[in-house]
Formats: sequence, C-alpha cells, structure tokens
Amino acid sequence: MTVNVPPCVVPPCAEPSQRCAPRCAPAPGTRRAPYPNAAPAPPQPPPRRRSRPRAHRRAHRRTRRRAGLLLAVTALVLLVAALSLLVGSNPIPPGTVWHLLGHPDGGLLSTVIHGQRVPRALLALAVGAALGVAGALMQSLTRNPLAEPGVLGINAGASLAVVLAVAITGVSSIWFSLWCAFFGAAAASVAVYVLGSVGRRGATPVRLALAGVALSMAISSIVQTIILANQNVFNEFRFWAAGSMEGRGFPVLCAVVVFILVGLGLAVALAPALNALALGEETARALGVRVGLTRGLVMLAVTLLAGAATAAVGPLSFVGLGVPYAARALCGPDQRWVLPFSLVLGPVFLLVADLLARVVVAPQEVQVGIITAVMGGPLLVMIVRRRRIESL
Repeated sequence: MTVNVPPCVVPPCAEPSQRCAPRCAPAPGTRRAPYPNAAPAPPQPPPRRRSRPRAHRRAHRRTRRRAGLLLAVTALVLLVAALSLLVGSNPIPPGTVWHLLGHPDGGLLSTVIHGQRVPRALLALAVGAALGVAGALMQSLTRNPLAEPGVLGINAGASLAVVLAVAITGVSSIWFSLWCAFFGAAAASVAVYVLGSVGRRGATPVRLALAGVALSMAISSIVQTIILANQNVFNEFRFWAAGSMEGRGFPVLCAVVVFILVGLGLAVALAPALNALALGEETARALGVRVGLTRGLVMLAVTLLAGAATAAVGPLSFVGLGVPYAARALCGPDQRWVLPFSLVLGPVFLLVADLLARVVVAPQEVQVGIITAVMGGPLLVMIVRRRRIESL
C-alpha cells in the first residue's frame, strides 16, 4: 500500500520565464502526488509504420520496369522467330506451319519448314545472342561504346584462317571453313591479348583496342594479297565474307552451340566484376576484383561467342555495335541488365535482317551480312553525331 505525500516545496525561480521542476525524491515505498500546477502530458500518437526510403522505392520501380521491358522484348523475339517460319521465297500460311510443326508428313512444305526454316531461325537466335553479348562485353572491356568484336581482330583472324585453308588445301566445304574460322578467331584473340599485355602496365583497355586494330589491318593486307593472287580462293572468300545463313542446317548449329552456351554462361558470371571495373581499376581492386583475371576471362568469352558466330555464318558487322547501344538505352549501364537485354535484342536484330534478306529481291535472296550493314550504318552515324557520346 502506498501513501501519498504532499508535493515538495520548491523555492521560486530566479527568472519568471523558467519552469522549475521538483527535485525532491519520494520516500521509499511511496508514490509522489501530482504537482499541483503541472500541465497534463499530451497524448502520444500511435507508432507509425516506417516507410521505405525514397531511393529504395525508386530502385524497386526501376527494377520492375526493366523486368517488364525484358519480358516484352522476349515476346518480340518469339514473334519474329514465328514470322521467320512463314516468310520466304514460298510463303506458307500460319495454319499450315502450325500443323506441320507438330505433324510432319514428309512433303515439300514439311521439308522446307523442318529442313530449312526451323534450323535457320534457331541459328539466327544463337548467332544473334552471341554477337549481341560479345559486343556488350567488348564495349565494357574497352570502355568504348563504338567497339565491337572486330576490334579484337576476331573477324580478321577468322578470314585469314579460311583464306589460308582454301589456298593450301583447296577444300571449300562449310564444315572445313567452320573449324578453320573458329581456330583463326581464337588465335587472333590470343595474339591481341599478348600484344596488349606487353609492358609494365599490362592489358589496359586502350592497349587492347590498339593491338586489335593494328593486327586487323596487318591481317587484312595479307588476306587481300592471297585472294588477289588466287581466283578460286577469291570466289570462296567472297561468299563467306558477305555473311549468309543460307544452307546452314542443324549440323552447323550443333557444332557451335556448345561454345556459345559456355561463352554466355561466362559472360553472366562476369557481370558484377564488369560493373566494378567501370568504376576504375583501383576501385575494382579495393572491391576484391582481380582485374587481370577478369580481363582475360572477358577475352575468352568474347572469343567463344564471336568466334563461333563468325565461323557459323561469316563476319556480320554492326550487330555487336548496335545491340548493346540499344540495350543501354533501355536499361542503363548496369551490366547485370545490359547482358540479358543484349541476349534478346541480338536475335531480334538478326531475325529482322534475315527476313529483309528474303523479301527485298524476292524470289532471290540477299546475304544477311549486307542487310546488317545497311541497317547498322545509319545507327553508327546517329551515335557518332550525338553531342555527348556516353562513356562506359
């Protein structure tokens, strides 16, 4: 039981504006009576739930927008791939295509769909994805938005290997050119990396780009000398260098798809390290990134992707340049999003180019490499004429 005690008497304040608080301690076991002149405490509002920070909400909305755009582009890939099964020198109605896909009858239309258009569409998907991701990796490695796999000398190395193989052996089959082009592209990439790594500073982006351009020019002069001296080599190289998917079936796709899948997996694993490298070498090292190893793995991924694509269909220009540029316009510079967007935008670019190659001079067909050059030329002019080219 507690006993109320009278409030303690406090002398008046020295200044009338001050409020004096009682400082008398109650006796043990007692409860102080309320101060006669004390105002009641205001009611406390109920605790409110803390809202998310504004920056966190903006990041969440940005992630949802990017995911929605990625799903939309993926749906566009499926739409264009389905359209590629309908369009050609002999257009086929959609109902017939749908029926023959599930029930092949061995007829002429079934042979055209299963033997030509389906493998051609799948090859365009694989090659477009490989060139798009390789271009994104190349631009991130060199910090140059105008870079493409050709900067590393991949196209030049593949061309030299094909020309030498045809000139020495006289063999001009697709399979022979495929493997020669792949090993030539790999050898050129290794040579560029070795040349760019000479010196104390190591393989910097500028040194790699300069080594690639110098090696490409030297190889191009050798290729021109060989094809001008041998008419048979010139005829074979002219068709291969234009870039074409005509006559490429499932065997060619199966030969390069393993290299493309390994390169894509390696590219996805390197995305966080590429984001750190974009902040500078010192910052990347402080964040625990092994700069030399990362650059070497990026070179390996670009070699696998671009080398396999070039070996399959020949050198295609502007795919590795335009696709990463469009990807960054949709999702920003974050490589964790640039690479998936490049993965789906590359097939869209190449499938549209293949469709145009079939219908521009129908019933004849134009090499797809010519169409990609026509489509990529205005894009390159637009990028160069911008007042401020983005830095990576």
